[in-house]
Parts: sequence; C-alpha cells; structure tokens
Amino acid sequence: MAKRDYYKALGVDRDASQEEIKRAYRTQAKELHPDKNLTTRKKAEEQFRRVAEAYEVLSDSEKRSRYDRYGHAGPDQGFNFDVNDFRHARQAYADFGFGGFDDIFDLFFRQGATRGQQARQGEDIEYKLRISLEDAASGTRMKITVPRLVSCSYCNGDGIEPGTSRQACPTCRGKGQVEYRQQSLLGSFMTLRSCPECGGAGEIIKHPCKHCGGKGRVKEKSKISITVPAGVDNGSRLRLRSQGYVGPGNGQTGDLYIVIEVIPHATFERRGSDVFSKARIHYGQAALGAKIKINTLWGEAALTIPQGTQPGTTLSLPGKGMPSLHKKGKGNHYVILQVVIPTHLNTSQRRALREFEKTLTPS
Repeated sequence: MAKRDYYKALGVDRDASQEEIKRAYRTQAKELHPDKNLTTRKKAEEQFRRVAEAYEVLSDSEKRSRYDRYGHAGPDQGFNFDVNDFRHARQAYADFGFGGFDDIFDLFFRQGATRGQQARQGEDIEYKLRISLEDAASGTRMKITVPRLVSCSYCNGDGIEPGTSRQACPTCRGKGQVEYRQQSLLGSFMTLRSCPECGGAGEIIKHPCKHCGGKGRVKEKSKISITVPAGVDNGSRLRLRSQGYVGPGNGQTGDLYIVIEVIPHATFERRGSDVFSKARIHYGQAALGAKIKINTLWGEAALTIPQGTQPGTTLSLPGKGMPSLHKKGKGNHYVILQVVIPTHLNTSQRRALREFEKTLTPS
C-alpha cells in the first residue's frame, strides 16, 4: 500500500512553516488520543503512527529537504522507524503540555504491553431462579447450590506444587515481552509483544499443582443463602458481591447475579403491581347485589357486588396486589365478574322467572 503524503497526513501545505507544522501535529495528536477514540482505537493507532512519522520528518530540516526531493523512497532518507527515533515528536508532545508521551507512545508502538499481572479479576456468573408468585409478593429466603470456580486449597491458588517455585521464562528471560523487528523502506520497525510462552507473566510453571493442574482454581458446588425481596418480577436481577468465580492468581472474586423467573399462577395474572382474577356469580347476585369471598395473595377478602352488576364488570380490592421494589404500598387486586346464566331450571324456578319477567318493562 502506498504511503500517504506527509504534508497531507498533517493537513498542511508544502510550503508550511515549522510553526504551522508543529501546530498541525498538536491538533492531530489531540484528536487521536486513545481516550477520545475508545470505539475506533485500532484506526486511531494507525493514524497516530502516520502523523508521528510525518512530523518526525517534516520537523527536521534535513529530512524534510530529502523528502521534498526524493519522496518516501529517496536515497539515504535517514528515517529509522524505531522506538528511539521519535525525538521531535516526543519533545513536541511534551511541549504542548500533554505529558506522558512515553505512555501514549508505548501504547501505540509497543503493542503487547508490559509484563502481565498474575492476579486478574474473576468472572461474574449468572443463576436463574424460579419462584412462585406468592414468594415474589412476600419475599423469601432460601439456599441455592451454585457451581463456582474457587481458589485451590492445596496450592493456595498459586497453581504450583507445594515445595516448588516458578521459573523465569526462557523465551523472554523473565521480561514478559519479546521484540519483533521488521525492515521497511524507512528502516527498522520494532514492536514489543507479550511473550507467547508465558503469556506476558515472565514466569513458567514446571511443576503444576496436581489438584488444579496449575490453574489455581477448582470447581465446587457452593451453597449460598439469598434473600429475595418482595416485589421482584420476571427479569429482576439480584447482585451478590464476591460470590462469582475467584480470579486467576488469587485475583478479586467476581459477582453472582440471580435472575428471577416468576412461575405463572393458576388463578392470578400479574400486571405490574396489580393482580387480576375472575369470579363467577349467579344471576340473582348480579341483579340484587351481594357480598362474596375472593382469594387474594394475602388471603381471603370480602368483595361487595352492587345491584345490577353487568357481566364483565371489574371491581377492585385496593392494596391487595403486589408490592413495589422501589416504593411503599401495594397495587390493587382486580376481580372480573362472570355472570353465570343457569341452563337447567326446575318447574318452580321457571314459574318464578316467568312471573318476574311479567314485571319487567320492555326496553
């Protein structure tokens, strides 16, 4: 791929002054800072390399002169794309008051980072818990069994057989990094990457723990007591800190997330903090009014049916619904009334209804 023109890389004209070149580099360096490019980090790294390379050449009068005459492939370009060759770019970055050029330089050019840490954050785990609507309403305490990775008690999480020790990695000689050099038209290009032998740790295990195989973690089924608060619903997530997997190398333990699934109820239907159910009443109760008993999540409750209640009427029992996780009080229990029309009448019932029918005013 053809290299981009240095002047275009900095966004300046070919007759730009040193001050203009320096100002353009400052603007580009700010825009390509990793904190501003978290989602396009790789692209920003590539652009930063081009900008730093362009500034290194154009800020040096001799290199700029050779570049103007011969371009990228000019004889004796004198530009060695090496970690120690960005004198002008490094100094300019510090002059601009950014600070820590070495940090950003290492970030972009020494990929693979420094020697890795043995201790790492443990993974979070998720556990699905099915509960009844009654338990969701009142809350409950229970014990659950969760498969987890815990620290190996035999080696105390070190991963090595007791009585032995880790040894310096022969590939990176304990540094955790290896150098890779490539030749280009501009000279030698070097990167530092994590050692493939030790993964950047700088150490290897020759005698791994026979219980955990050198991993420092073993599987176990842990019994954990949990409290389910009143008002939980499908999809509610409860967080139990430090009840997940222990981190490799005795790192910090992750969290356990309990995901609630409420089992559908045979009688009640939940809609947010309200509960709905159906009740069957006969023709006389609907016409004359009555008091009936209704089952709720909180036991039986009396429901008054007004005279002349029509089929499908919905009546409420305030405060007999579900509690809320985030505020006080409960929702309502709504009762949908179904008026049952008798299909089999005896002689006296039919006679009474005919007499009653004669008293009704035609609609």
